[in-house]
Amino acid sequence: MKLLITGGAGFVGARLARTLLARGTLAGKKIEQLVLADQFAPPPDLLADPRVSARTGALLAQCTALAEEGFDGVFHLASAVSGECELDFDLGLRSNLDSTRNLLDAFRLNLARGGKVPTFVFSSSVAVFGPDAAVPLPPLVADTTLPAPQTSYGTHKLMCEYLIADYTRKGYIDGRSARLMTVTVRPGKPNGAASSFFSGIIREPLAGVESICPVSPEVSHPVASPGRTVAGLIAVYEASREAFKGRLALNLPALNVKVGEMLEALEQVAGKAVRARVRFERDERIAGIVANWPSGASAARAAALGLQADSSFADIIRQYIADCEASPNAAEALKGLAR
Repeated sequence: MKLLITGGAGFVGARLARTLLARGTLAGKKIEQLVLADQFAPPPDLLADPRVSARTGALLAQCTALAEEGFDGVFHLASAVSGECELDFDLGLRSNLDSTRNLLDAFRLNLARGGKVPTFVFSSSVAVFGPDAAVPLPPLVADTTLPAPQTSYGTHKLMCEYLIADYTRKGYIDGRSARLMTVTVRPGKPNGAASSFFSGIIREPLAGVESICPVSPEVSHPVASPGRTVAGLIAVYEASREAFKGRLALNLPALNVKVGEMLEALEQVAGKAVRARVRFERDERIAGIVANWPSGASAARAAALGLQADSSFADIIRQYIADCEASPNAAEALKGLAR
């Protein structure tokens, strides 16, 4: 089979690619080709695999050519992140809504020329939920909670969910949308996402660097480790149409945790000196965005597929440390961790 991952050079996309290549199969079929589409080249270890090829450039300009390649399956992860969308409205529309619409249309038109109906997994977000005067936000957002996004990013994700559901209804794709929780701990530099600090307050202290937390320690949020997130995307792809239960999006499992609890787990795993590198300094822009996000989530449909949340935030931190230890930059990433 031939697969496409948009956003395939990014953190989640690259981890998904490595997992698929290690498995060798997906939905019972051998993976023969894996195409990674992104604005920059994939990591060297992925390009070294003969099954992998890259398509580099803006997704919006590649949609027609990609669809004509005849993919059996697609993981559509590419998007502009929340903070970017708030700062640049046109960028968000172009990167999220326009790119997805054009990609879907390219597959529709290719089907009319005798092409395949691909299995199409879309990475949506918990950001589709938000408070509204007409629809109060419950303590835990469920698969059945009415979305009411309060950011442009969340709005784009919800609009794409509905497009994918409709293209599936029409038979152009076999679409499945999975709402990702905030993925932590992400390696590397902070990105433009408003949720970036959920990784930063762990990643930077472990590297021996001070980190500023822009929200209160009482802020609660649903999070998931990279490993559980990738497992969720694969399970959604492999689920039968009946097991997925309908066309509408499902929540991936979440660990509902407060910022203060995250820092307690950091101290438990890494010690007081590492925890002390985090200080609180409120950022009204970030805090305002986060205040309109869910404080927790449930995932009944994902549980029916056998998916579970991480057991504890301490385990998420341990997973990050293990990933760092296996990487070439282990010494730098864990410079602040006392041994």
